[in-house]
Amino acid sequence: MNEHLQEIQKALDEKNSKKTIKCIVWDLDHTLWDGILTEDVEVRLRNGLQQKLEELDQRGILLSIASKNTYEHAMEKLKQLGIDHLFLYPQINWGPKSASLEKIREKLNIGMDAIAFIDDQPFEREEVKHTHEEISIYDIDVIDELLERPEFKPRFITEESAARRKMYLEDDVRKSEEESFDGANIEFLRSQQMRFTISKATVADLQRVEELTVRTNQLNASGYTYSYDELESFITSPDHELIVAELIDKHGTYGKIGVALLEKGTEYWTLKSMLMSCRVMSRGVGNVLLYYIMNLVKENDAKLLTEFLHTDKNRLMFMTLKFAGFTEFGDKLENGRNLLVHHLDGSFDYPEYLTLTIE
Repeated sequence: MNEHLQEIQKALDEKNSKKTIKCIVWDLDHTLWDGILTEDVEVRLRNGLQQKLEELDQRGILLSIASKNTYEHAMEKLKQLGIDHLFLYPQINWGPKSASLEKIREKLNIGMDAIAFIDDQPFEREEVKHTHEEISIYDIDVIDELLERPEFKPRFITEESAARRKMYLEDDVRKSEEESFDGANIEFLRSQQMRFTISKATVADLQRVEELTVRTNQLNASGYTYSYDELESFITSPDHELIVAELIDKHGTYGKIGVALLEKGTEYWTLKSMLMSCRVMSRGVGNVLLYYIMNLVKENDAKLLTEFLHTDKNRLMFMTLKFAGFTEFGDKLENGRNLLVHHLDGSFDYPEYLTLTIE
């Protein structure tokens, strides 16, 4: 029986190693720390774990908590241990952990398949897996090799990676301000003093561009991912345009949040890839990069094609393209993607509540 369980765990580990994990959610008792908070006089953080948590944070992997404890008591202990600031949206209550994980997923606006859950109790792991089949689940023995496992080891650590937790906290401030704003939504957007910058990608951008293509699922038109070397070849190619977009507002920078790859033709240019961080969609900037591309292609007397891969996650991107005027063009491609076309009649104006810079 033990050998059978080991085989199952090995298969799960191999499957998990191919994923891109964006958040690790921790149990507390006998997992993050040794002991049970409600029973033991003192609980101690696992030896060497603080350094691992800080390293994961620097890698851009978010951290959270799903624990059955009293919230105030547990947060007080985390503060005493000097690690409370590392955890976003901790769910500490007496409800099912599957429900806690759903709340964390919703707060972070990521897929459940991008979350890893670590818990010492087989019952809790099974309860979560029963509800969220796509989540990656680990026993506590993973902690020893945490930093070496490929799913927790991004190829590049960019400025955006190291600042990811800080960016989420800044988003919380924005959301709070929006909820309390007394006025029309367009007035709120104008008050944010947004600056949207579009530029041709340089070698200095490539690590972040590759990171975006790997991490972005919900707002990824074609579903293509590109390696660093492939992206570098597009920069020097006369037949391609590789474009990046950055957003800053009065609260701080969102970093590089959008990427587009155009393949030039005579009658048609093809948008091979366009993706945008889901964190910025509520800022009313979803069409800015798209309109820039449409205007650029129109200036070159061409029509615009785009490849689109329908998935359960990118419906919002499909609606963005349809509302912008794209229509179906021909049969489905051999690679399973649909081809959409825009004839670029008319003008495509940028929103007036932001400052656009084209470099």
